[in-house]
Formats: sequence, C-alpha cells, structure tokens
Amino acid sequence: METLPEYLQPGLDIVLVGLNPSIPSAQTGHYFANPRNRFWPAFNGAEMTPEPLTAETDYRVMEFGIGMTDIVKRPTPGVADLKTGDFRRGALDLKERLLPCAPLIVCFHGTMAATSYNKHVENDRTQVVLGPQPWSIGTSKVFVVPNPSPANASFRLDDIIDWYLKLKEFRDNLKSA
Repeated sequence: METLPEYLQPGLDIVLVGLNPSIPSAQTGHYFANPRNRFWPAFNGAEMTPEPLTAETDYRVMEFGIGMTDIVKRPTPGVADLKTGDFRRGALDLKERLLPCAPLIVCFHGTMAATSYNKHVENDRTQVVLGPQPWSIGTSKVFVVPNPSPANASFRLDDIIDWYLKLKEFRDNLKSA
C-alpha cells in the first residue's frame, strides 16, 4: 500500500508529526482523511492558516510554513499494528528527514509519538507531556499537542483547538524573539 507524501522543505515554521498513516489516509493519499479524525476541525478552529484547509487540500499547508510527516510511514488500521522495530527505525529515519529541513518547531501529535521518538533516538525514557519540551531535534524546538485521532477520546475538540492555539502562540513568540 502506498503511504502519504512528505510535506517537508527547509524554512518551515512547524512540521506536524503523526505516528503513522491510517488506512483511509493512505488510500486517498491525504493526511487525516478519516472524517471522524478531529485534526482538520481543530487545525481550522485554531486558524493555523489564513483560510481553512481539508484533507483534500492538505498539500497547501506548505504555502503557510507548515509541513507534515509521520514517524512510521507504513499505513496500518491502528497503532496496535506497529511493532517496536517500526518505531525504532521510523524515529531514526524521522530525525534524518527533519535535520536538513530544520523547521522552527517539530510538533508531535500525541505524547505517545513524542515519547517513542525520544526513547528511540535520544535514549530518553522520560514520559513526555503536552506543550513545549525541554529537548530539541537539531535546532528545532519540540512541542506536543493531543493526538486528534478518534481513538483518543480523552480530549474534546475544544481542548485540541486550545492546544493548537498554544502552538501558534509558541511559534509567534519564537519568531518575534
């Protein structure tokens, strides 16, 4: 099965990093294509871009200084279908993909994604919390927002929007410093 394209290039303000593509996303070739996923409503609710975007227009994020990728590029029905080796290889590969781009911020979708990266690349087993992190990836600051997956029911849409607003404020503060 095909995977999702990389929306990475040098000079981005934020690169959004998910765990891995869902089957619906891989089938359509667009990020967060599952209509039950709350990413696009949260992203647009926080006005991360000057105009609303959708899964079908996901490629336009780069026009607004935002990139998208995943730790593991292999699509699966759910995270339970990934093995430790997938995370290890994917995290190391992610670092190699991010370093040349050097975005201002790398933003992980969910503490599981950030913890997995930190564990396999930095050998740091500290439990990651939401918000800005004390570690970086090259010169990129790291921020964590809730995973918008429908499987993550512990966060309401309004909570996720609030975290994207905090991400925007973090970006704006870094750019004005």
